[in-house]
Amino acid sequence: MLKVGITGGIGSGKSTVCQVFETLGIPVFYADLAARSVTETEPQVVSQIKELFGADIYIGNKLDRQKVASLVFADKDLLEKLNNIIHPATIAYGRKWLESQSAPYAIKEAAIFFESGSNKDMDVMIGVFAPVEVRIQRIMERDNTTREKVLDRISKQMDEDEKMKLCDHIITNDGTTAIIPQVLALHEILLARAK
Repeated sequence: MLKVGITGGIGSGKSTVCQVFETLGIPVFYADLAARSVTETEPQVVSQIKELFGADIYIGNKLDRQKVASLVFADKDLLEKLNNIIHPATIAYGRKWLESQSAPYAIKEAAIFFESGSNKDMDVMIGVFAPVEVRIQRIMERDNTTREKVLDRISKQMDEDEKMKLCDHIITNDGTTAIIPQVLALHEILLARAK
C-alpha cells in the first residue's frame, strides 16, 4: 500500500483537502487528533506528562489543554520536552494505523512531517499551499483570535515555501482555485502509482 503524507502550514486547509480524499474512499489519519488521543489513552504518555507538569494538569482523565498551552507558550524548553513525549507516541500510532489499512493508498495528515523526520516513512508527500494572508484570515475566523497571535503561531512553524519545495505534489488552496479537480487528478496519479 502506498503511504501518502499531506502537510502544510497552519490555516493552509490540509483538513479540507483530506476530506475530499475521504469522499473518494481513501482512509486519512489526522496526526493532531491522534496526538490529542495519546495524551489521554496511552498510560506511558499520561504518566510522562504528569511528571513534566504535575498530576493536576489532568482534570479527571482529560488533559487541561489551556493550562498546558499557557505553560509551554512562555517556555520553549518545556514545549520541546512535551513534544518529545507526544510526537514519538503519535508517530508510532500512525505507523500502526497505516499498517492496518487495505486501500490502494492511505493518507497521513500532519503539520510537522519534515520537522519530525516522519516524512521518511511516506512514499509520496503532498503540500497544501495557501498564501499567508489567506491563512491568517482563516485562522483568525476559525479560532476567534487576533492577527498578532496568528502571526506568532506562523513564525514558530517551518517556512511555507521551504516546506512546499520538499513536497512531490502541491495542491493550491487559496480560496479561488478549485480543490476538487486538483484532488481528482492527484487521486488518479496515486492510484496508478499504487498498482
